[in-house]
Amino acid sequence: MSEHPRPLSFTHRNAWPLTCTLLVLASAGLWIAAVKGVVSPQLLAWQPALWKSAPWTLWTAPLEHFVFAHALANNLALVLLAVLGSLVSAQPRDALALLLAWPLSTLGLLLWPEVGGYYGLSGLVHAAAAVLTLRALSSSATSRIGQWMAIGLLLKLALEHGWAMPVGFESSWGFNVVFAAHLTGAVAGSAMALIVHAADAIQTRPGDR
Repeated sequence: MSEHPRPLSFTHRNAWPLTCTLLVLASAGLWIAAVKGVVSPQLLAWQPALWKSAPWTLWTAPLEHFVFAHALANNLALVLLAVLGSLVSAQPRDALALLLAWPLSTLGLLLWPEVGGYYGLSGLVHAAAAVLTLRALSSSATSRIGQWMAIGLLLKLALEHGWAMPVGFESSWGFNVVFAAHLTGAVAGSAMALIVHAADAIQTRPGDR
C-alpha cells in the first residue's frame, strides 16, 4: 500500500502566527496593566546592573513600551511578520527559535556598557525577521523573498551600525533608540534558527529511527 503524507496539523501550520499573536497580546496586556497601575513599568524594564536580581526582565522588557505610538508600530511590525511567515511556510521550529531568541536578544546588550536600560519589541521584531529570512532562503520556492529580506535586514543594520553606536537619539520618536537591540535580535534569531534546524536535522537523520 502506498503511503500518503498526512495533512499538516493546525498547530504545525499555525505555530508561527500563534507565537507572534501571543507576543502581541502579551505586549498589549502589559501596556494595559501599566496604564491601569497594576504593575510598575520600572519592574518590567531591563537594566544591566539589576537583571540578575530581576531575571524576568529578560522577557518582560521586550514586551514593554512607554509610548503608545512606539508600541503600535512594533506590534504592527510583528503582525506583518506573522503574515509573512505563512508566505514563506514558517515551521514550528521557527517559532521555537523566536522564543529562544526572546531573552537572548536582551541579554546580548550586556556587550555594550553604554546601554543603561532597555524596553520595546524592536529586538524581537528583528529576531523574527532574521528567522523568517533563513526560512525563506532554505527553499527554492521562496529564496527570492529571502534574498530581498536579507538585503533589507543587513542594509538596515549597517545603516544603524549598532555595534559602534548602540544608543542614539531618534528625532522621529523623540527618545533614544537602542540600535544594539536590533543587532542582538537579528543575531540571536539567526543563531537560534540555525541551532534548532541543526538539532532537528540530527534528530531526523535516516537510520536514527
